[in-house]
Amino acid sequence: MMGSHSTYPMNPQFVSKNSLSDTIGLSPETFKKYRLSGIWIKGIHWQSVNSRCVLYNLPLILDWLANRNSPQAHQRTIEAYLKALPSNQPKRGRKVS
Repeated sequence: MMGSHSTYPMNPQFVSKNSLSDTIGLSPETFKKYRLSGIWIKGIHWQSVNSRCVLYNLPLILDWLANRNSPQAHQRTIEAYLKALPSNQPKRGRKVS
C-alpha cells in the first residue's frame, strides 16, 4: 500500500472500472460519483479515453484510499506523480555539430 512516504516514479497503471472495482471493492457507480463531484480529479485520478471509456490511475487511487484522512499526504503523492510525468521532465538540448 502506498502512503505519504512513497516516492515517484510510481508507474501509472490505468485500469478499467471493472478492474478497479475488483481491486478496491467499490462499485463503478461510486467511481462515477467521485468523478462528477470532483473528489477524483480528471487527468490525475482518471482519464477519459473517449465518450465511452474512462480509465483510472490505480496507484493514485490506492494512495487516495490509504490517505483519506490525510489530504496533505495524498497531495504530496499527486505532486510527485505530476513531477515524474515525461512531459514535466527537463528538455534535453540538441547538440549542434
